[in-house]
Amino acid sequence: MAKQWRSLCIFTFLQLSTFSISRLEQVPTPPLPILPLPTYSQLKWQQRELIMFLHFGVNTFTDSEWGTGRESPAIFNPAGLDANQWVKTASDAGISLVVLTAKHHDGFCLWPSKYTDHSVGSSPWKSGHGDVVQELVNAVTTHGGINIGLYLSPWDRHDRRYGHEVAYNRYYLAQLQELLSRYGSVREIWFDGSKGPNAPNMSYYLADWFSMVKELQSTINIFSDAGPDVRWVGNEQGFAGSTSWSTINRSSLSIGNASIEGYLNTGDPQGTDWLPPECDVSIRNGWFWHKSESPKKLSTLLEIYYNCVLLLNVPPNSTGLISQADVQRLRELRGAIDTIFSSNLAENCSIKVSSQRGGKGGGFGPENVLDSDHLWTYWAPKDGDKEEHWIEFRGRDENKGLRFNVIRIQEAIGLGQRIKRHEIYVDGKMVANGTTVGYKKLHRLEGGVLHGQIVRIKIEDSKGLPLISSIGLHFDPYWHPSV
Repeated sequence: MAKQWRSLCIFTFLQLSTFSISRLEQVPTPPLPILPLPTYSQLKWQQRELIMFLHFGVNTFTDSEWGTGRESPAIFNPAGLDANQWVKTASDAGISLVVLTAKHHDGFCLWPSKYTDHSVGSSPWKSGHGDVVQELVNAVTTHGGINIGLYLSPWDRHDRRYGHEVAYNRYYLAQLQELLSRYGSVREIWFDGSKGPNAPNMSYYLADWFSMVKELQSTINIFSDAGPDVRWVGNEQGFAGSTSWSTINRSSLSIGNASIEGYLNTGDPQGTDWLPPECDVSIRNGWFWHKSESPKKLSTLLEIYYNCVLLLNVPPNSTGLISQADVQRLRELRGAIDTIFSSNLAENCSIKVSSQRGGKGGGFGPENVLDSDHLWTYWAPKDGDKEEHWIEFRGRDENKGLRFNVIRIQEAIGLGQRIKRHEIYVDGKMVANGTTVGYKKLHRLEGGVLHGQIVRIKIEDSKGLPLISSIGLHFDPYWHPSV
């Protein structure tokens, strides 16, 4: 009898185990990724959206953009320098990363490098004991919530080793080691490809540079025309291509090659490397501070913001402060962004989709596009769905309707960039269309403010299943297109 009871227990256990396993097998899994994928550091960079550039150096005191390399360190004396003001300005603007030009093309170093006397150590500022990089590090440490990045110009118009391949690459690597081992965590390093037409021929040991950077700072992103983490967008006006792939072939890239600017701007849908573009532009006409210049209009800055991950240069003046006009314009920019995007009309709509992976309750429903996670929760259509993919929002108040002029779409790029072509319809009429979406696509409607009831977003073409992580319907009171 006992033997029969044991057999019955074992049989029941096996049956329950089989039932449990079969139930788990029915839980829908995420779709396979579309390679290549971003790294953790690239995803963090993407979410910043707005980064501050600080162009500061001897050019600030000579009213120049490109120094000659023959400037005397004696001219550098920012008597009122206050890096805490820089950091507070960034924080008030919602910026979480500031990138300082530790050395520009003139070769003057904003830290006391032991490899050259062309630095703050030879200036009258703080009697030669100053260190701008350390001042910035101290300020971000005190404030909290802000990270630093550093720009180290490969082209050096002062150092006589430039043009001598081995000697200069040793010098450059030595300065990289100083910056990346002395000042704590650095989240972005900038390798600018610019140099003058009469500059000596110079081969940069990029593989050595990149390896050294990653050895010293494991979570850093490296920017250059050739990546490997963030690429130049191909212009200094702050505009990514209307088609913009984060994927590209790094084997086709090189630093300072003007012939690839178009390729850098659009990226490559067949690219084997994840290398998103960063749009660098200055709040003024020049990169360095000039007394005669004033900040760009708010409408101009908003137009740039709508287009890309923005690296916005805000140059400190010769006193060592960010000018009040620039501080005010940044406040206005932050206020405008908050005004536009703090309210999402889609949250008050009912939602329909063409299909849903795993069915209702499967974890991939359209409700995911309205939560706060814009990376890892998303709407996914079902596998094998040959019909067009669409998601539709319907206003709940038929008498009031929806009033908006901005449509935001975001992809779940953690599983790859997918969307190739999309269209947007309001009450059956197409109001916008485009190609890529990526981390975020913002459509400012050329027809101005729309009053409608039903908004449908159709994915016309994609690499694999489209995965949409977030959608927003917003009203921009600053947008007044001429129609």
